[in-house]
Amino acid sequence: MSDLGPIWRWLLLVSVAICAASGLVYELALVSLSTSLNGGGIVETSLIVAGYVAALGLGALLVKPFLAWPAQTFLGVETLLGLVGGCSALVLYFTFATIGQSLGILVFATAAIGILVGAELPLLMTMIQQGRLADARTTGSLVATLNAADYLGALLGGLAWPFILLPWLGMMRGAAAAGMINLLAALFVGCVLLRHLLPRAHFITAVVALLLAIGLLLTVLVRSDGIVASARAQLYRDPVIYSHQSAYQDIVVTERGKDRRLYLNGGLQYSTRDEHRYTESLVYPALSDDASSVLIIGGGDGLAARELLKFPEMSITQVELDPEVINVANTVLRSDNGGSMEDPRVKIVIDDAFTWLRSGGNNGETYDAVIIDLPDPNNDTMARLYSQEFYALARARLNDNGRMVVQSSSAYSTPDVFWRVGSTLKAAGCAQTIPYHVHVPTFGDWGFQLCGPNTMNLQLRSDTPALKYLNNEVFAAAAVFGEDNQPKDLEPSTLDHPRVVEDLHRGYRQSGE
Repeated sequence: MSDLGPIWRWLLLVSVAICAASGLVYELALVSLSTSLNGGGIVETSLIVAGYVAALGLGALLVKPFLAWPAQTFLGVETLLGLVGGCSALVLYFTFATIGQSLGILVFATAAIGILVGAELPLLMTMIQQGRLADARTTGSLVATLNAADYLGALLGGLAWPFILLPWLGMMRGAAAAGMINLLAALFVGCVLLRHLLPRAHFITAVVALLLAIGLLLTVLVRSDGIVASARAQLYRDPVIYSHQSAYQDIVVTERGKDRRLYLNGGLQYSTRDEHRYTESLVYPALSDDASSVLIIGGGDGLAARELLKFPEMSITQVELDPEVINVANTVLRSDNGGSMEDPRVKIVIDDAFTWLRSGGNNGETYDAVIIDLPDPNNDTMARLYSQEFYALARARLNDNGRMVVQSSSAYSTPDVFWRVGSTLKAAGCAQTIPYHVHVPTFGDWGFQLCGPNTMNLQLRSDTPALKYLNNEVFAAAAVFGEDNQPKDLEPSTLDHPRVVEDLHRGYRQSGE
């Protein structure tokens, strides 16, 4: 075949772009899973990306002994790439759920995918240089066009993952779907463009291998929900009654008897056995006697709003990033929050809290209290919402004598996180910060930081209804800390230096040691 006609050349470029897109989708799936399963931050993401790029170069070197058989090797590489990439997310999740540690699989998958993707272009170029796909007159032009198709495919893969595959199919099926597309593109290249270049036996072997791989990934697509459900059953000790991978996180609700639990990215958010201890300790200290308007940042489960709505005059603005959390609050968790997210006194804003505050959301309205109820800062994305800059933006939305409360992780297990939040609030301009902690059996010793005027004290407002746990005596005692956990004066956590993530990652009682 001396030269490809315009149609076949165009089809080759499309196939190359599809293969490149699939390769990038596999890596994005691994990055997404790393964040969901391990709280992967900048360091882990950088290692994945750097490892992938290094593996591309290694793949180009490792394929050199096979360049004598470029067509056969190319089809073999695409078969392996479709299988490894398509199954990588499912294998990674299953390993994490059953063993509890998936770093080894993550490193192996990153290296394998990078090596296989790195082998693609040298094989294609070898076929071109041998005159298999073009003559000498058009070789240079076709090589340049192949590179452009490869980069364009990577761009399309980068867009397809967050906007199509992840929201529509989820991580496991999204990666498997990319693998299917990868294998179908390779099958097309083999059957239409390379079949005359291969001995009959090699051609049949390659086609059979591709068809078997497609059949395997088709099975994964069909049965992935059952496989994930089996793995999830080992990850969560109680029966799962709801699970959904939203555009932002993995949302799971379990239930055993009267104990219902919400998990985000595998992290427990609350248990109905004792959430009242956490929720009451979060909400009521933030309310002065005349507080009637509250801004809640996070707290999409509706529990904080439930407590605030016990005051008839209260108006609430709730800023939540993930609309699926609100949907779960209004359905699966409705009996826990009393339908608070559907109360007309609650205005729900679906937005990134940092962006919303910075843009002067709600026309710059100020509030009598700000309640910040967010997951722990286990990655650099969450650390933005524990930074001096964020707290300064939130504090600016307080009325005179207004108060702001921040959930601050475990005061005992992660003391540097706890005291770091207090130092960051002071750096953000809080006139007074009051640290306090309570015992929540599900979580252990849990801490909060209260920011407000110098006249603030630890007294519940006079019209506080009878609560299940908190009273003035308990509240006063919550501000007392033992000798093994005295206050620390730490540097604030900032956008430039998210120290709070480092504190959390050091682990149980190792902070400061």
